Amino acid sequence: MLKKFSLTMLCLVLAGCGTSRISTSGGTRDINTDISEVTLTTDSYQNKNLFRVGMLLPLTGNASKVGKGMKNSALLALDDVQNPNLVLQFYDTQSSQSGARIAIENAVSQQSDLIIGPLMSTEVQASSGRAVADNIPMIAFSTSQDVLQPGVYTLGLLVDEQVKRIMNYAAAEGRRRFALLVPDNNLGLSVARAAVRTAQKNGTTVVKIAFYPPNTSNFAEILKKLTNYSARHAEMQRKKAALKARADAGDAKAKRELARIKTTDSSDDVDFDAVLIPESGTKLKSVISMFGYYDIYAPKVKFLGTSIWENTPMNKESLALNSWYPRLSRYQSSYFADKYYNFYNEKPRSLYSFAYDAVALASALSKHQGGDLNAAITSPEGFMGINGAFRFFEDGSNQHSLDIMEIKRQGDAVVDAAPKKFDVFDYGISYHQDIYDFAAEQAPLIIGKDAALARSQIYAR
Repeated sequence: MLKKFSLTMLCLVLAGCGTSRISTSGGTRDINTDISEVTLTTDSYQNKNLFRVGMLLPLTGNASKVGKGMKNSALLALDDVQNPNLVLQFYDTQSSQSGARIAIENAVSQQSDLIIGPLMSTEVQASSGRAVADNIPMIAFSTSQDVLQPGVYTLGLLVDEQVKRIMNYAAAEGRRRFALLVPDNNLGLSVARAAVRTAQKNGTTVVKIAFYPPNTSNFAEILKKLTNYSARHAEMQRKKAALKARADAGDAKAKRELARIKTTDSSDDVDFDAVLIPESGTKLKSVISMFGYYDIYAPKVKFLGTSIWENTPMNKESLALNSWYPRLSRYQSSYFADKYYNFYNEKPRSLYSFAYDAVALASALSKHQGGDLNAAITSPEGFMGINGAFRFFEDGSNQHSLDIMEIKRQGDAVVDAAPKKFDVFDYGISYHQDIYDFAAEQAPLIIGKDAALARSQIYAR
C-alpha cells in the first residue's frame, strides 16, 4: 500500500542514511547545481524502469534565490531516498509565466511522469493546462487555491487549513464568537471564507469582519469601529457619573469602584471573545498594541494568528502574550536544517523543506509507475515528511498537520501538537469546499467595505 510504503520510506529518510554522493547522467560524483538531470545511477539510459520527475523551479529571475535553494533541497532528498529508479529533471521557469510555459513543454517532451512545481501561482496558471492535457500530475508549491484543480495539487500551506486549525482549537478552549481583522484583498477574503465555513461546521459564530486597506499602517479608525468603542466609551461615562453621584452621597462602595475605574475609558463589554489577525511584522505589533488603546485585553479577548506570525517575534509585546497561532510541525526539521547547512553552508528557508518532501513523495510514488498516480497522491492516509503529516484532496488542495503555538515571554511554546496521522474517515473530495448560506440576521457585521459586496464575495459558491 502507498501509505505503508510512503511512511516507511520517509521515516527512513528522516533517520539519516548514508553519505553517498549524487551522480548525474554525465557521471560526476559531486552535487552540481547546474545540471538538468540527476539520478543516483550512471546507467540511466539503460534502466527501463525510470520514474522521471520534472521539477519546474525559478532558477533565474526575481525568485532565483528561492528556486536554487529548493533545488538544493531536492538534491538532498534524492541523496537520502537512495532510489536508483528516480530521476530529477530540472527546468528553469525564469520566474515568469512565459518561462513556465517553456519549462512544462520541455518536461512533457522529455517524458516526465510527474511534475513538481512551479513555485508561484502565475507560473502554475501558465503551465498546468499542458500537464492536465497530458495526464501528468502536478504537485506545485503555490499557496493560492485558485490555481488548483483535479490533477494539479500543491504542497503549499493554504490559508483555509490554518484558519480551520486555529479556530477549532480556540473553540475547543471555549471561544465561541470570533471577529476578523483582515486586509481588503484576496488574502482577506480567503480568511473570511475559511472562517465562516469553519464556524458553520464547529458551531461557533463569526460576528464581525473588518476590512482595512492592505497598505495602511493606521488601524485607529477600523479598530474603533470593530471594538464599538464610541458606545462603550459612552457607557463608561454614564457608569462613572452614576457612581460619582452615589459616592458624593456617601456610598463608600461606589467611591472605591469609582477609584478602581478612574483610568478606564470604556467598558470591556465587546461582542466577540477572539479576534483573528492574519498580519505580520510591524503591522501586527502596531495593531495588537492599538487594541489596548481601546481597552481590549486578554484573556477577555484572545488574539489569534496564522502561520506568518512565526516570522514576527512577539515575546516582548505584553498584549500579545498567551496568543495562539498555527505553524507547520517541526517533526524532523532539525535533521533537514543541519544537513542543508552542512552541504551548502547556509541556513535553509522554511520553504525549502517542501521541495525535500516533494522529492521524498516522488520516490514513494515511483512504486506506482504505470498505475493511477492521482489515486496514489490522494491516498486518505497521507504521508509523513519533514514538516509532519500531509495529504492531498482530489480538488488539488491539501492538509498539513499543524502545531498550535502560544506566545510566551521566554519563547513560543507548543500547546497542542500536530497529529502524527490523519483520520481517514475525515476525508472527502476536499475539506476546503462548501460555503453555506447564512440568514441575514446571522451574517457577520461587515466593517470597512460595502456589506453587500463583501457578502457576495465571501459566500459565493
